[in-house]
Amino acid sequence: MKKDIHPKIFFDAKVTDLSTGDSFTLASTKPEITVEVTNLSHPFYTGKQRIVDTENLVKKFESKRQSANKEKISNKREKMKKRSSKVASINTKKTLTLKDMLQQYK
Repeated sequence: MKKDIHPKIFFDAKVTDLSTGDSFTLASTKPEITVEVTNLSHPFYTGKQRIVDTENLVKKFESKRQSANKEKISNKREKMKKRSSKVASINTKKTLTLKDMLQQYK
C-alpha cells in the first residue's frame, strides 16, 4: 500500500447546524463542518415546518405578495366607485315608461 495517500481522519470533528445552532461530533476528514440543515432540524425528521431563509427569498416574496394585494384592493375600490357613479347617474336621469312616452306623442 502507498504511504501518505489517505486523508487524515478527525474522530472528533465538530458539525454545526446553522439553522438551529446545535452541534455534534463525528468522524470526518475535516476538523470542522458547518451545514444549513441536518437531521436535527430538517422538517421531514422533526415533523415541524421551518423555513430556512438564507437569501431573504421568503421576505421578498411576502413583500411582493402584500404589495400586489394592496394594488388589487385599490383597483377594486376604484372600479366600485366608477360603477356606483354610473348607477347614480342612471338613477338621477328621469326614465320614462312606455306609457309616458306614448302620452308625450299625443
